[in-house]
Amino acid sequence: MHDVHVTHIGGPTTLIEVSGWRILTDPTFDPPGRRYSFGWGTSSRKQSGPALAVNDVEPVDAVLLTHNHHADNLDDAGRELVGRAPVVVTTRSGARRLGSRARGLRPWATTTLDAPDKPTLTVMATPCRHGPPLSRPIAGPVIGFALRWPTQQNGVFWITGDTVLFPGLRQVPRRLTVDTVLLHLGAVRFPLTGPLHYSMTAAEAVELCRLAQPRTIIPVHYEGWSHFSQGREAVTAAFAATPDNLGQRLHWLPRPGAGTAC
Repeated sequence: MHDVHVTHIGGPTTLIEVSGWRILTDPTFDPPGRRYSFGWGTSSRKQSGPALAVNDVEPVDAVLLTHNHHADNLDDAGRELVGRAPVVVTTRSGARRLGSRARGLRPWATTTLDAPDKPTLTVMATPCRHGPPLSRPIAGPVIGFALRWPTQQNGVFWITGDTVLFPGLRQVPRRLTVDTVLLHLGAVRFPLTGPLHYSMTAAEAVELCRLAQPRTIIPVHYEGWSHFSQGREAVTAAFAATPDNLGQRLHWLPRPGAGTAC
């Protein structure tokens, strides 16, 4: 991944370090064990804690928040961190809720991050649909992010966000050259809605990566919560079965020191 270093903290939470920038995605730092409501009669229990404490991560230069209304993407400790972050980039509705330091983007809109002694980093919002057709009013708006910086040579760094595979997502590899993709997976399901899923399945991830052809594939958002129905084993098997060796591009990032709870 050249000049990029990615640390997987847990769930969708990563620390991306590039060209002097420290960018945090979807902060989740609560300890394990608690059950969180997701609305409309759905809930999930956090089963594992973060690999790093907040004190080990701060200071950060910016937070990229795919959405702020689900605790597996922003929990209580994450909200406290967001309140201290210099810049938060998120959905337009999320920005209205979070206040003046938050920048709200629609899909395909961009903003830039600027700081002394650091190169300008461009953030483009990418489309997401956090569930089956017609689920947007219930699941709420979500965005992903495509990052660009001056030393890139082979394409954007893409964070898919919590989404299923749908026509809007397929537009990303048609519009952008993707070098590295941070895949939000897990095939989220709830007993109340049966077989419907609210994040990408392993099969959908394979299809998306066959379209995007990234050089590096980093799975996140597949462990640590009871509403994930597919984990590492399912993802590994799906990519291993591809005829074009996509599985060789998978990079599973370690999470040392994370606590667990039953």
